[in-house]
Amino acid sequence: MEWRPLIDAAALAQRLGDGRTVPIDCRFDLARPSAGREVYRAGHVPGARYASLDEDLSAPVTVGSGRHPLPDPGRFAAWIASLGVGEGTEVVAYDEAGGAFAARLWWMLRWIGHERVAVLDGGYAAWLAAGGAVETGEPAPPAPASLRARPDAAALLTTAEVEQALRDPRRVLVDARAPERFTGAVEPLDRVAGHVPGARNHPFTRNLGPDRRFLDAAELRRRWIDFLRGASPAAVIAMCGSGVTACHNLLALEIAGLHGAKLYPGSFSEWVADPARPVATGDEG
Repeated sequence: MEWRPLIDAAALAQRLGDGRTVPIDCRFDLARPSAGREVYRAGHVPGARYASLDEDLSAPVTVGSGRHPLPDPGRFAAWIASLGVGEGTEVVAYDEAGGAFAARLWWMLRWIGHERVAVLDGGYAAWLAAGGAVETGEPAPPAPASLRARPDAAALLTTAEVEQALRDPRRVLVDARAPERFTGAVEPLDRVAGHVPGARNHPFTRNLGPDRRFLDAAELRRRWIDFLRGASPAAVIAMCGSGVTACHNLLALEIAGLHGAKLYPGSFSEWVADPARPVATGDEG
């Protein structure tokens, strides 16, 4: 059976308890990092483990890094294995932000070579709306599994590689932040407002319908092909503020059947860590 990047609540309900599926709760609040675990303890998909963006899906911030550096792939693999995720385990990630945080886990698992991962379309709200059961508290630790990291170095670009790529007119740097942050009208998180010169703005919310679920594959494909203006999907470099919502655009491209895009994990927060790097404001161009 092909493991697709999205799963709905009904399909997840059928797989719970099969011994092969591990739900992972990725709910998070950038303004209050402890809130995600709090809501997880108050209610979550039965059997779900919790993944904190700051503690589990990121490495500590260093001088010159972005706000959410990628962790060492071996350490990440060991942590995810401690949740009971092994080579044959199917992971379902979910959140309450239209997939904005769950997509980060989706991308990271694929980065280390674990392809059997999907995002719950509509997140926890869709689970509740479908009548899904709810578990509270923290479950007992599972038996640890074994998972070897096989990181794909070609899946991402460093800041130096992005600087070089920007000299190639065939490459497309796509920023997933909200328009007001891209233009520099507001900046609540980073030390400088604006965007990387030459970047195009595709807010991750454009991948979603009014119900906060992903648009269907055909509509996503139509929109992204129009946005790329003839560029190859493989020419896309996805970024955002710190390499998190950029993964949402990568997920949307995958759903649309447009493969080969790369992640710039450091994103804008790492770009502006060096004041010598240029920053543009206003619209694209």
